[in-house]
Amino acid sequence: MTASSFRLKGATSAGSLSQSVHSTVLSKKNKWQDHYTRKAKEQGWLARSIFKLQELDAKYHFLHKGDRVLDLGCCPGSWTQYSLKKVGPGGSVVGLDLEQPKSLAGPNFRFVKADILDIDARWLEAQVGIVDIVLSDLAPRTTGIKSTDAMRSAELAQKALEIALRLLKVGGTFVCKVFESQELGNFRAKMSRHFGVVRAVRPKAVRKGSREIYIIGQKRILS
Repeated sequence: MTASSFRLKGATSAGSLSQSVHSTVLSKKNKWQDHYTRKAKEQGWLARSIFKLQELDAKYHFLHKGDRVLDLGCCPGSWTQYSLKKVGPGGSVVGLDLEQPKSLAGPNFRFVKADILDIDARWLEAQVGIVDIVLSDLAPRTTGIKSTDAMRSAELAQKALEIALRLLKVGGTFVCKVFESQELGNFRAKMSRHFGVVRAVRPKAVRKGSREIYIIGQKRILS
């Protein structure tokens, strides 16, 4: 018997072993992701992202009955859906995105179709008015190039902050998703000049390996 034909009982080729390990990793990853997707479907939410906002709100208590909310990048709609539930019939939610969320309607919900990067904050203020909370779950179309994706995410976050500073009432709250990068420190520093309290939080529902982080600015101040 030659060395090449000899194989110990129970041994596996390198290719088979690699494929097996890859399948196991994918299985664990999909199982973890499906947990939140399945949970959202079971509870009637439009997307798994609901659990990020739900966790942040449960911890920092920024959504209340009667609040006026602006949801930037509102599609597929779970953040708007949750906000409508929290603010109640006495509050209101305006959602802004390029695509309108499906299955969302109500007397206290309004949709604005627009590209956030093209919006003039003064125009939006005239359309929406002053609000208590600005939410931004905006994310860029990812390229797989970390530096490019981080730059695009930072651009969206800066635009969302510009809008928040224009529309937020004194004492209001801004919640913004951004990818971790070298610019994150500068973004937090800028927010600290306009909010009494600034936090960086990674909710449990953020996918493993993701660079998503949420910056929460509370107690809006006039600088």
